[in-house]
Amino acid sequence: MKITSTYKVKIKEYNHIFKDSVSVYRKALGFFIDVCLNEWDNITIIKGIKSRQSYIESLTVTTGNRPIVKYNFKTADVTFNKFPCYMRRAVINEAIDKVSSYKSNFSNWESEDTHTRGHKPSLPKAGNCYPVLYRGNMYKCDVFTGYEAQIKVYRNNTWDWLTVKLRKSDVDYIKHHCQGMKDCCPFLIRKGKQWFLTFSFMQDVKLNETDIKDQVILAADLGINNSCTCSIMTSDGTVLGRKFYKLPREYDSLNHKIGHIKKAQKHGSHKVTNLWSYAKGINNDIAVKTANFIIDTAILYNVDVIVFEHLDLNKKKKGSHKQKLALWKARYVQEIVTHKAHVNGMRISHVNAWGTSRLAYDNSGYVLRGKDANLNSYSLCMFTTGKIYNCDLNASYNIGARYFIRELLKSLLARDRQRIEAKVPQCVKRSTCTLATLISLNGVLRSDDLSYAI
Repeated sequence: MKITSTYKVKIKEYNHIFKDSVSVYRKALGFFIDVCLNEWDNITIIKGIKSRQSYIESLTVTTGNRPIVKYNFKTADVTFNKFPCYMRRAVINEAIDKVSSYKSNFSNWESEDTHTRGHKPSLPKAGNCYPVLYRGNMYKCDVFTGYEAQIKVYRNNTWDWLTVKLRKSDVDYIKHHCQGMKDCCPFLIRKGKQWFLTFSFMQDVKLNETDIKDQVILAADLGINNSCTCSIMTSDGTVLGRKFYKLPREYDSLNHKIGHIKKAQKHGSHKVTNLWSYAKGINNDIAVKTANFIIDTAILYNVDVIVFEHLDLNKKKKGSHKQKLALWKARYVQEIVTHKAHVNGMRISHVNAWGTSRLAYDNSGYVLRGKDANLNSYSLCMFTTGKIYNCDLNASYNIGARYFIRELLKSLLARDRQRIEAKVPQCVKRSTCTLATLISLNGVLRSDDLSYAI
């Protein structure tokens, strides 16, 4: 499996000198987009990226053997006169991709019913794109050896080399984490008022192939009030460890800043950009710390699979907790964990989220939470048997159990699976499975003495 990691390296001292380079790049992209739109019928006949690139160059670039072209790139704008050839080819490829995407979207829009389809797709534009710096022609540096780089920028009406200093902490981080990986050509990007070189590193990773009966998993329940609760489980339902992660200081800071935003909005300040930036920064910090905790716990217990709930966060938020749900970065946490897990050879899986917190892990029925059970905390729940338990921990048990139930039944023959489901009816409907269901399933597998039994 190929994994791509991206890291930003801050460019020191320079802030405004790169604006002209990006501006010229976007102008060139707009020019080639117009060419591709006009010649798209001819471009679609040609197969292969390099062949299409050569065809566009034959229409736009003059040479000794081709003094006259249909669309002269150099005369289209005075800034295109000394445009680097490698950057020009990168622009052509990006223009072809943008036009191809537009044509595909437009074709899908035309095929839809006129009463139900949305707005017509808009024509492609350069937008906020940034140039790629090809090594040797646009960029000279080995990020693993030095703290300086040479990049070609547009200044004084020409393209000239500029030596820039890179932030030492960023370079040292890359040296520590990406040594031995294949580094790709960097992008010059802007974030806020600062400029960065964005490096991409590729590596081949082999994910573990542990059999289901020998797997150790980490079932993670991401919460709104508490960051996450993790349970380390085996396929027979044994819980090897439990980990709780709370960030009271960070959540208190986030709520404090949200309170400032509400107060400012009550006094008529609707655009509180600085306050929202601060709040989003705290929220991102919570997500990163939560993801790092999950990965550190998975490495500590040497787990094979990390299991999450499949959360549908696209619906409209309702109720008194809708703001918390809007700020909840569960998907961002899962993205970070997925990337880091794959780097470490671990797999990621998702299970049905319905009822993981509402159903008791001992299969005693629905639980009562918070005030419904006369409890002081919403993190606690009461079983129908009167037992008081941590609701997030109960959910993590059910998450891990549903993963093992699905994988164990998947490994059986259809005939054996039907016989097992007849003896353990809760296995048929995955949304009602609990830890007790997994334990019952293992008991039936052992009693039947199947070759797949644990």
